[in-house]
Amino acid sequence: MNDDSPAGGLARFLTLADAAELLNISPRQAYALVHSGELPAIRVGAAGHWRVERSVMESYIEAKYEETRRYTLWNQSDFANVTAHSFF
Repeated sequence: MNDDSPAGGLARFLTLADAAELLNISPRQAYALVHSGELPAIRVGAAGHWRVERSVMESYIEAKYEETRRYTLWNQSDFANVTAHSFF
């Protein structure tokens, strides 16, 4: 990961390569998440390099944990096998 963080702390922004490393995905997959709007990011500098704010990345990861938790609970529930046809 990028080591040019301020003294005594972590950098506020991550490159897409850093974000990809944290998520254990390829930089191309990280770009796809940003491009789709799933992972909020900003473009900075004349070259328009993408950056993901560290707090946004943490929120994204927490949201994915919550999504997985809900999905797992739903699939374990009695309603998981109910179809729309069961109501009509």
